[in-house]
Amino acid sequence: MTQQRTIPQFAVIPGAQVHSVLSGNEKHTLDLVAATYRVHGEGGTVNPPSYFLRFPDRPSSRIIALPASVGGAAPVDGIKWISSFPENVAAGLPRASAVLVLNDPATGYPIACLESSIISAARTAASAALAADRLSVGRPRPRRVGFVGTGLIARHIHTYLARTGWEFDEVGVHDLSAEHAAGFRGYLKRAAPDGTAPDGPCAAPRITVHDSAEALVRSSDLVVLATVAARPHITDPAWFSHNPVVLNVSLRDLTPEVLLASANVLDDVEHCLKAETSPHLTERLTGNRDFVDGTLHEVMAGRVEVPTDRPVVFSPFGLGVLDLAVGRFVYDELAARGELGVVDGFFHELDRYGSGARQP
Repeated sequence: MTQQRTIPQFAVIPGAQVHSVLSGNEKHTLDLVAATYRVHGEGGTVNPPSYFLRFPDRPSSRIIALPASVGGAAPVDGIKWISSFPENVAAGLPRASAVLVLNDPATGYPIACLESSIISAARTAASAALAADRLSVGRPRPRRVGFVGTGLIARHIHTYLARTGWEFDEVGVHDLSAEHAAGFRGYLKRAAPDGTAPDGPCAAPRITVHDSAEALVRSSDLVVLATVAARPHITDPAWFSHNPVVLNVSLRDLTPEVLLASANVLDDVEHCLKAETSPHLTERLTGNRDFVDGTLHEVMAGRVEVPTDRPVVFSPFGLGVLDLAVGRFVYDELAARGELGVVDGFFHELDRYGSGARQP
């Protein structure tokens, strides 16, 4: 006898609702990202290579498809479709825009389409904050953080650091655009105008806008690279002689010489070593992967010990399974609140033989 299955409802979740769920839930989101890394590291996910749609007439732009599947307690399948159009910035628009489609694991039907630039930024920031915490074990906790690149991702990373217990004496800022650097400095001043951190009172950190990436790197114990650089521009390993933790979020800022002088932790080896990322260029130069110390999951599981006598660079390619896990959390939370924006009759042809059956 054929097993009966129910056609799921389809919901559209705009950015305002995504923000309402994730804002204030930074610690939970970080824990969710950590749990997803564990599921991924233990083989409980499917995360195929990303597909890059490029345009001959717009070589700096791209749209990326990230299909994925997450098992575990809250299984979900789906795909993220995210664009990167750097020229948007000059026009006053964010560089990236994205949607996330979630699919029901039982039927394969899509259950939701979510505005996903916020989800993408949140999972990126949570991953960065998680790495900063785990890769700082065994060395003095960084008190000086520096941001190279001052867009949406940098802002989210700062928020996640601040709301997961980090306190800094100094915050450094560098951007090729003086206007963008000044804007980020203004955000930092507004983030804690009374010097109050999320977990209690503390002195407001000193904010310095640096004229060069070198000056910022040399004065930071935790370096956040969040640019739109297409090729490496940070070339001198000597800048890192004080052995900082480096969050190589934008993936293409560092030359192979810098990586070869550092310990290197990736989120996923196969994904990171492609698309001319800094780790990929290092593999090409050396002809091997000996420079890779391990993955963040292996560090979290205690299988890789991070050295403290050289810089440590975390290079996250950005796994689609993280977007799905965070998107599923947003969906479930809105469903529990009774706030899903369901599209009635979204699925039209539901009868195999055309008898006119419609979605209830």
